[in-house]
Amino acid sequence: MLLKKKHKKTVTQVNRDKSPPSVWGDILYLVSKLLMVGFVLAILYFFVFGLLRYNDDGMKPALKDGDLVVYYRLDKRYSIGDLLVYSYKGKERVARVIATEGSTIDINENGLIINGSPQQEQDIYKDTLLYKEGASFPMKVPAGQLFVLGDNRTTAVDSRAFGTIPIQDTHGKVVTVLRRRGF
Repeated sequence: MLLKKKHKKTVTQVNRDKSPPSVWGDILYLVSKLLMVGFVLAILYFFVFGLLRYNDDGMKPALKDGDLVVYYRLDKRYSIGDLLVYSYKGKERVARVIATEGSTIDINENGLIINGSPQQEQDIYKDTLLYKEGASFPMKVPAGQLFVLGDNRTTAVDSRAFGTIPIQDTHGKVVTVLRRRGF
């Protein structure tokens, strides 16, 4: 009976001609990785997220002068109470969504009234008053628009001054606030 021997073939090749990686190759690799990270961060900043240094008193106590506001540009489905970023007269502002399309807003001596119900708002310490030359009330929020107010009702420039804002004209929904004071 013949037995076949099985031979294991092991191949060990040592490439002695290959030189170790050069310092310039490592630097080029690192620079290319940094450029890729920078490109991804730029895409995120310009198309997905926005950053705003808040310079106003209109949202006190929620936001204070010097805070950094990070907002998400892609989600424009706002709910009552959301903070959003928008522009008015060339300045980026932050305000709170008070009413969405179809709601009826009235501001009178009894305060803020939405759909016939007086509003008792948490963290709002001043009365909601009308601007002398602003929007007229009562008003119904048109389709595709929002009614926004600042939390500091005495200094905020908001929908009482210019009426409702179109949703497509908003920049995005605030996702976080970074406190930045004393710098």
